[in-house]
Amino acid sequence: MNINRLLAMAGKEIIQIKRDARSIGIVIAMPLVMMLAFGYGVSFDTKHIPLYVYDMEGSRQSQDFLKRFQSSIYFRVVKSVTTYRELVQALDDGKCQMGIVVPADFSSRLSSGETVAIQALIDGTDSNSANLGMGYSQAIIQAYSQQVTTQWQQRQGHANVLPPISVDSRTWFNESLESMATIVPGVVALVMAVVGTFLTSLTIAREWERGTMEQLISTPVTPMEIMFGKLTPYMVVGLFDTCVCAAMGVWWFGVPFRGHVWVFFLSSILFLTVVLSMGYFFSVVAKTQLAASQISLIATFLPAFLLSGFIYPIDQMPAVIQVITHAVPARYYMAILRDVFLKGTPILLMWRDFAGLALFALLLAVVASRAFKKRLE
Repeated sequence: MNINRLLAMAGKEIIQIKRDARSIGIVIAMPLVMMLAFGYGVSFDTKHIPLYVYDMEGSRQSQDFLKRFQSSIYFRVVKSVTTYRELVQALDDGKCQMGIVVPADFSSRLSSGETVAIQALIDGTDSNSANLGMGYSQAIIQAYSQQVTTQWQQRQGHANVLPPISVDSRTWFNESLESMATIVPGVVALVMAVVGTFLTSLTIAREWERGTMEQLISTPVTPMEIMFGKLTPYMVVGLFDTCVCAAMGVWWFGVPFRGHVWVFFLSSILFLTVVLSMGYFFSVVAKTQLAASQISLIATFLPAFLLSGFIYPIDQMPAVIQVITHAVPARYYMAILRDVFLKGTPILLMWRDFAGLALFALLLAVVASRAFKKRLE
């Protein structure tokens, strides 16, 4: 491999990037747009659920119970209705996602130590919000029930009554349980997959469409020098975009970065090798920029979005799909990024993900290098 010819190819590709306004726009705009869109538009947190309440008793004790919902960040009491029909109509009209009904004998049954049934009506059209709303409401009711039970037992003469079981929880790695902390590292992987593959998918196809492939073939430059020369500028561009996304995640969205910077860059270089090789291979096979760009987007965005663990936890997928995810390189990079950002995991504990990523980088680089032949077909 001749270093002068390789640098000449890299310089030629840099000139092509400067001349192509679309490429420059993708390099600059797409990472910023995707980070802002996913950072603010995607959230797994369910807060301020619209809530209607129907207090059939209207006593001080029932109002004290409902104040637990008012003070919770997970609910937003929109209205207190006076009839059950009005509550049902509000659910039907989509004015609220949940309704709470307090029975008329609420206070009397609590005073006598009896069990009280609180009715919760939930809009189940959004199953995720419905499950979370049910869980939040049960937690509030159980906490109130425990307090009332303790007070009743103390009135009966049982001094120093303590709950039989108490939970002292401590959350590690994502202390505030904000979904932003898990989304932002995933967006970094998504941006690199899309931008890297899309840009390199135009390299060889551009030569065919512009009629410069014959001139390139007639030169003494080897296929390997063509590949490395064309991909080197995009490696630099990809690392730049990676730094931009990581900086936005840390300083704009407040995501912690607890790992080592060199581990982050090493994994990013491996993943960039994967996506750049894929894009180069698509460019060689398709021979048109439109076809190559469409193939690259389908082959990288959808698997990275759906099967990498970015949106859906892999361990909750069907067993067959879990096996398929091992063929998605973004799965390994996604796991590494979350460990680096949130946990600060040492590289030795991430060897499986690094090994998987390195294997894909090697295989795809070999496939891409053998795909291009210096001959007219």
